[in-house]
Amino acid sequence: MSLLDVLLGRALSSREERGQRIAVAAGIAIFGLDALSSAAYGPEAALTVLRPLGQVGGHYVVPLSLGIIGLLTIVFFSYRQTIEAYPGGGGSFTVARENLGTFPGLLAGAALMIDYILNVAVGISAGVGALVSAVPSLQPHVVALCLGILAAITLINLRGLREAGLVFMAPTYLFVGSLLGMIAIGLFKSLASSGAPVPVVAPPAFAPVTAAVGWWLVLRAFASGCTALTGVEAVSNGVMAFQEPAVKSAQKTLAAIIAILVALLGGIAWLANIYHIGATDPSGPGYQSMLSQLLGAVIGRGPFYFVAISSVVLVLVFSANTSFADFPRLCRVIAETGYLPKSFGTRGRRLVFSLGILVLAGIAGLLLTVFGGVTDRLIPLFAIGAFLAFTLSQAGMVIHWRRTGGPHARHSMLINGVGATATGATLVVILCAKFMDGAWMTVLLMPLLLAAMVAVRRH
Repeated sequence: MSLLDVLLGRALSSREERGQRIAVAAGIAIFGLDALSSAAYGPEAALTVLRPLGQVGGHYVVPLSLGIIGLLTIVFFSYRQTIEAYPGGGGSFTVARENLGTFPGLLAGAALMIDYILNVAVGISAGVGALVSAVPSLQPHVVALCLGILAAITLINLRGLREAGLVFMAPTYLFVGSLLGMIAIGLFKSLASSGAPVPVVAPPAFAPVTAAVGWWLVLRAFASGCTALTGVEAVSNGVMAFQEPAVKSAQKTLAAIIAILVALLGGIAWLANIYHIGATDPSGPGYQSMLSQLLGAVIGRGPFYFVAISSVVLVLVFSANTSFADFPRLCRVIAETGYLPKSFGTRGRRLVFSLGILVLAGIAGLLLTVFGGVTDRLIPLFAIGAFLAFTLSQAGMVIHWRRTGGPHARHSMLINGVGATATGATLVVILCAKFMDGAWMTVLLMPLLLAAMVAVRRH
């Protein structure tokens, strides 16, 4: 047995491709980890922006979360239609290219590629941040931990999609069960105490007030909280990875992911307000993640706490797997049009697109090293690509329904039109709120990536 057989498993023949397809339960773990894990850092990202308001900032987490949940619902109905209309996958790139033209398609593809790369960096850094908040002595080794985890996830994905699903299912469902259990216990305690529960472990004091409430600060918090929507498009990019009937399986998977995420976001926001949870400085000593504070306040620091925190750490770092599942497939679709090297469309020994996996790992590793593995430094770069892709995809779907017609075309156009308007407006908010914080780097990277794709096509 060769070393490659030990590391990656035996080589698979093309005839075995159908046996590598996944069911709904595995699909939630493979394509839903990015979206589900955002419940662990989306609300905290919003609260971090509101830190200058002190305790007053905590009162805004519920209305902000309700706004994000409303936007999430709109995006869900929009992408449900995209899955049915484009079962071959490709998501935003395919929809925009076929309905809006080549340039909008490439723009959507470039936006998604950047978003997937950033998702790997943010997911792993957030997971390591959760680990450091539970074991502060690990703080000097943040970058090394990030890179080690990245290498492990890369190896798992090189072994094949089906095996990745088997690895990630247990931590995914443990994470969901732990947080839903915490939410249920917290709500029960809140009701039993008439809305004033006593925390088992008191959370850290709020930061001192250094700013007044203003619309710009609230908009910046909303922009940071919108990271909770990243990853929603993943299922539409990987429809062909599901067992037959692929469209129905993909739609069921998307519905399950969104339902779980809504419950987590709503529950966490409500409990954070009731238990007076604030954000601590993510790069300072004594950092505690929002979930760590909330778990301690609701159930204390016993066995349940450590099981839940372990599941949070695992799911945050494994959330990068959504990118590893989708980035190579997106590169393959773009390569088929000639805008990326044809080698991105070649399957490896385990019937995965190995070059895409390795390129993703290399760039994400560079980002983690440059930004020191700190989530808060990466968040400003995040979500722009996702919302640009959302907007182009939904605008493309409006043209699709107008062109194809049918008995439900008008209703479908309305859904996608509302989706395009809502995500487009959110994109403007995110760009304005995050531009000087580092979002300008993403805006600069997109034309560079577009120029590279055009150069490949000419070559």
